[in-house]
Amino acid sequence: MSEGTILVVDDEVRSQEALRRVLNQDFEVLCAGSAADAEKLLEGEIVHAILCDQRMPHESGVSFLRRVREHWPDPVRMIISGYSDSEDIIAGLNEAGIYQYITKPWQPDRLVEIVKEAIQLYRLQKETETAGVDVKATAGHIKKVVSVKRGVAKQLYDFNRILHAPDSPLHDVIELGRRAADYDISVLITGESGTGKELLARAIHYGSARASKAFVVENCGALPDELLESELFGCKKGAFTGAYQDRIGLFEVANGGTIFLDEIGETSPAFQVKLLRVLQESEIRPLGAQRVHKVDVRVVAATNRDLEAEVEAGRFRRDLYYRLAAFPVHMPALRDRPMDIPLIAEGVLSAVKTSFNRPNLRFAASALEEFCRYQWPGNVRELQNEIQRMAVLADHDELRSPPLLGRRNGRRPAAPVNGKLNGSASLKDKVEDLEKSVIVSYLEKYEGNISRVASELGLSRVGLRNKLSRYDLRKNAKGEAFS
Repeated sequence: MSEGTILVVDDEVRSQEALRRVLNQDFEVLCAGSAADAEKLLEGEIVHAILCDQRMPHESGVSFLRRVREHWPDPVRMIISGYSDSEDIIAGLNEAGIYQYITKPWQPDRLVEIVKEAIQLYRLQKETETAGVDVKATAGHIKKVVSVKRGVAKQLYDFNRILHAPDSPLHDVIELGRRAADYDISVLITGESGTGKELLARAIHYGSARASKAFVVENCGALPDELLESELFGCKKGAFTGAYQDRIGLFEVANGGTIFLDEIGETSPAFQVKLLRVLQESEIRPLGAQRVHKVDVRVVAATNRDLEAEVEAGRFRRDLYYRLAAFPVHMPALRDRPMDIPLIAEGVLSAVKTSFNRPNLRFAASALEEFCRYQWPGNVRELQNEIQRMAVLADHDELRSPPLLGRRNGRRPAAPVNGKLNGSASLKDKVEDLEKSVIVSYLEKYEGNISRVASELGLSRVGLRNKLSRYDLRKNAKGEAFS
């Protein structure tokens, strides 16, 4: 698979052929015999790096690359020459942003190594949004910054950092995520908005063999088709109204890594056809470009829609669904895992203490109890917003009744204990009462179908049966064992 596209600019055909032979095994190589021919190629192709001869009949390499830097700043620029003129080298570094000045005769292995480093730098610049700077001066710095950034992300998004109680439905979800991380397979994460689908996607990436490469995110529901194609696949300048410059697509930025396609269920049928081709062929064609580029990207998609129902309704392509849903994972809603709410709330509060510079903030017991009674239609995201709002409104360090108290329509009923509210029970007891009531409601809804209830709650059948045993819910109202 090609690692990138190289443009060789040299007026000598033999030099072109020699460079093509050496580089063709690892890269897609385009050749131009003059600066004018090279500019025509740059107008129609996405090029990652340029190898340009310094001494050409009508224009020097430095002069050409200076113009390239102005009009096509993204490709990494390199000079190759049989002359070691110090003035040329200084001019190349200062005026044209030359990454490497390679002298003839060059060593094939070393040349391939230099070009691979240039391609890596190209992608690092795009990932860190630093295209257009003096790459020679910043190459080492960019690599170091990205390496540190990825190391921090790997720790931050570890599966163990996903807060949940030992008996939470999330336990089984996380185990599925760990298994998916070990294999290069497409993952589809379903669940309501705000449940943490992106957090799980990041954990899968940073727990995989692709962790040292990029993780990029695109919200597919936020853009019209043309802009979404440009964002994902790239475009050439002038490909459509508003395309004022070449753009590298996120699939190419993520080459070797993972792309997270959020709200995939919001895409149009026309776009779904194009995405399906990318997944089938592992190649992209930037809008307005003449050639395709091979990419090696793992796709993790997410949706809050029922994609199976969308397929049956004809709104989502069946073949694309099966491509994306090779390994489906469902994130349960926060209301279906009340045992996690105190842990998540304390985790959010810890971050709020730092960001708001209020280290002594703490919850009153009444606030946590109210959290556990509330339905949280916005899930974890709503809980985060609520705690931030409480901190802003609080005149004291103890966070008491949250503003959500007034939203009666969204409140969870207090858990009954022997027909009465047990005001003296501990928070743990109250949470368990809530969990029991949730399970009972789902058992009633699905008429005791264990498999369906376990699926809806994000539990395994064994996990659900353990809970039924703990809460003495092994039989229905007729005295029959649940099936």
